[in-house]
Amino acid sequence: MNAPSLSPSAAAPVSGTDLLLWVAIPYICLAVFVVGHVWRYRQDQFGWTTHTSQLLEHRWLRWGSPLFHLGAFMVIAGHVVGLAVPDSWTEAVGITEHAYHTTAVWAGSVAGVAMVAGLGMLCARRLLNRQIRLGTDRSDKILFPLLSATVLLGITATAAHNVFGAGYDYRSTVSVWFRGLFVLQPKPEAIAGAPLLFQLHALTAFLLFAAWPFTRLVHVWSAPVGYLVRPYLVYRRRTAQAPASASRRAA
Repeated sequence: MNAPSLSPSAAAPVSGTDLLLWVAIPYICLAVFVVGHVWRYRQDQFGWTTHTSQLLEHRWLRWGSPLFHLGAFMVIAGHVVGLAVPDSWTEAVGITEHAYHTTAVWAGSVAGVAMVAGLGMLCARRLLNRQIRLGTDRSDKILFPLLSATVLLGITATAAHNVFGAGYDYRSTVSVWFRGLFVLQPKPEAIAGAPLLFQLHALTAFLLFAAWPFTRLVHVWSAPVGYLVRPYLVYRRRTAQAPASASRRAA
């Protein structure tokens, strides 16, 4: 694998399109993400579930769900480090840029393959099983294509540029733009020159954030963490009563 290039191309002047794509749309999506969750929690607590279809089909779900969730956890962890942690921090603790990118590319590829395989199984069972297909609501018809596009664009960008390509250092461009949004110092010029696949991946990810509160994805905020620390349930066995006939004979 070729070493990633560490010098991003010179930033182009910021246009109105760049401001729309890389400032306005992300902030709108983040606002919908926050307000939408508040609205959903107050208006639809009974619908705050995974809408599981396990009773309708279990074989594909048994393999697809663990693969998807394991891959998703790994991908999210990789994105948190890659987007939120500056490269100067990782270098300060002794992780060189080459070591970081090598680990990120191969670990991310494994996580991406697991996530794609699991998501493919979940989508296939929904399409091929008539009962599950009929139970698919409008939010699922938006969620599954959008989630699939986000995942496929991400793994395709990694494969095209950092596995089979010359290498691309997204931490000096995409990550700078991403962090700038959250400190209210947006830098659209940092992502404007990024490869198209990375740009599309970023846009679909923010659209996914906007759709999140209105889909089954809200269940991630209801993880049963309290189950780990709850007290044990104590069961007491009832003493069986003697049959009435036996009591009369004893008398």
